[in-house]
Amino acid sequence: MANRVFNFNPGPSTLPLEVLKIVQEELLDYRGTGMSIIESSHRSPEYDEINETAITLVREIFGLNDNYHVMFLTGGASQQFFQIPMNFLVGGKTGAYIDTGTWSNKAIKEANIVAKAYVAFDGKAVEYKHIPTQDELDIPADAAYLHVTTNNTIKGTQFHYIPETNLPLIADVSSDIASRRLDYTKFIMFYAGSQKNLGPSGVTLVVMRDDLLQKSNEELPTLLNYKTQAEKKSLYNTPPSFSIYVVKLVLEWIKKQGGLHGIEKINEKKKDLIYGVIDNNSDYFKGTVEKESRSWMNLTMRLPSEELEKKFISDAKAVGFVGLKGHRSVGGVRVSLYNALPLEGAEKLAQFMEDFKKKN
Repeated sequence: MANRVFNFNPGPSTLPLEVLKIVQEELLDYRGTGMSIIESSHRSPEYDEINETAITLVREIFGLNDNYHVMFLTGGASQQFFQIPMNFLVGGKTGAYIDTGTWSNKAIKEANIVAKAYVAFDGKAVEYKHIPTQDELDIPADAAYLHVTTNNTIKGTQFHYIPETNLPLIADVSSDIASRRLDYTKFIMFYAGSQKNLGPSGVTLVVMRDDLLQKSNEELPTLLNYKTQAEKKSLYNTPPSFSIYVVKLVLEWIKKQGGLHGIEKINEKKKDLIYGVIDNNSDYFKGTVEKESRSWMNLTMRLPSEELEKKFISDAKAVGFVGLKGHRSVGGVRVSLYNALPLEGAEKLAQFMEDFKKKN
């Protein structure tokens, strides 16, 4: 489409054009039903097929067996920050948390409201510019679980390994889910807001192994107990059905790209293009985090002055690159290269960066 921009927003973010065209085609009349899927009952055969297909695709793409429950919930990843400790930190138990950014810090704060959180690594001490090595982690042996945030959208850091631990490992994978090959079976639970790599906002993917599910807190209100939605396949109450429908389409698209391996190859090319310009022009484009900790998804940088940063963002928008402003808490420029951002977008932005430096 001639008027489509390259969308570098950090979330909600760009969706595959192929998926959007299917949504457009099916919006008024979903597969001959005479109504939109937005209008369809979540108890209908049509929606049941969407739900079951999405569950199957999650297991297939992430290499999981039937021992993992797949849930499509609401409340965003932020709800998981308190729902996890409410379920699994009962009876005075402690949860261990690796603090590598704003969102992991929010999870810690919520856990401390409900129970007690132990900080296994304090990233604030290094201004969240560094992802800890395994040796830097202080993991208590008696904690109920270890929680990790695999990618940090604001500062632009990412784990490039899965922490080793004897504790049940829980991961917030909101901003890098399905972006690379990863052994998801190492997580007893992982969760992600959908609005970065999985679909539109409004649904949260929660995947949990059965042995953890069985430890859910039975004294909680019905919807806060994970068993409620796991046993009903996310149909205990009306789900965000349209968002789940789009997630299903995105999962089908991921499979068509060659699964996680195929997606990873494209994402590696995209991040190499942008980091290549940054590293080759480090006197002008300055990376904000340690090279070893850099994110593939959210690439952060500063220019020589705030005035130049504003001009860069404005000039970029004028030629079709949107969403490049850094988070309000840190400023600068942020390039979000989520799965659906085409390689062409990274290629053209890299050239724009080179040209901008020459002119400014």
